[in-house]
Amino acid sequence: MRKKLRIGIMGGTFDPIHYGHLVTAEEALVQFNLDKVVFMPTGNPVRKTHRKVTPAEHRYLMTVIATASNPDFEVSRMEVDRPGPTYTVDTMLALRQELGPDADLYFITGADAVWEILTWKDSEALAGVCSFIAATRPGYDLSRFSRDDAERMRVEFMEVPALAISSTDIRRRVAERRPIRYLLPEAVAAYVRKNGLYASEA
Repeated sequence: MRKKLRIGIMGGTFDPIHYGHLVTAEEALVQFNLDKVVFMPTGNPVRKTHRKVTPAEHRYLMTVIATASNPDFEVSRMEVDRPGPTYTVDTMLALRQELGPDADLYFITGADAVWEILTWKDSEALAGVCSFIAATRPGYDLSRFSRDDAERMRVEFMEVPALAISSTDIRRRVAERRPIRYLLPEAVAAYVRKNGLYASEA
C-alpha cells in the first residue's frame, strides 16, 4: 500500500519572509512528520487593505532565496500567478484537485490567523480539505479557542519561540535605518537593500 503524502502549506504575505517563518516551517515538518513544506506567497491578499503590500514578484523571489538551501522546502507560484483576490479556500481546493486523495494537507499559520478562520470565505469547505497547524508563541493564551471549534476545524497547536520576529517590525526597521541582521536570512536582507524595499514605510 502506497504511503500517503503529508504536505504542509505555509501561507503568508512574506513581506518580507524572516526566521520566524522558517523556524515555524521546520518545526511543523519535524513535529508532524511532513514530507515537505510548500511556501505559498499570497498574490493579492484580501485582508491587507490597511497598507500597501510589496509587489508579489518581490515577495516570491525573497521566499525562494530564503528557502533555497532546504531540500524539504518548496515555493509555489499558484497564488502569485492567479488573477484577482487571493482566498485560501480556492488554493487548498486547487491543491486537493491536483494531488488527489493520496495526500494529507496541513495549512500552517499563526494562532491569531486560525482564530479568524471562522470568518474566512467558505471556512467549512476549507476545513473539509485540510487540517490546520497553528503556531503559537511561548505563553500564548489558548483559552479563546474552544475544544469544539478546534476539533471541528481540525486545528493542532505548535509552540515556536522565534515567532516574536515580525515582518511589520522588519519593515519599520528598514524605514528607520535600524539593523535587521539576524532577523531574516542575509541574502533576503541584501535583496531588500538592492531593490529599495520598505524605505518609505515610516
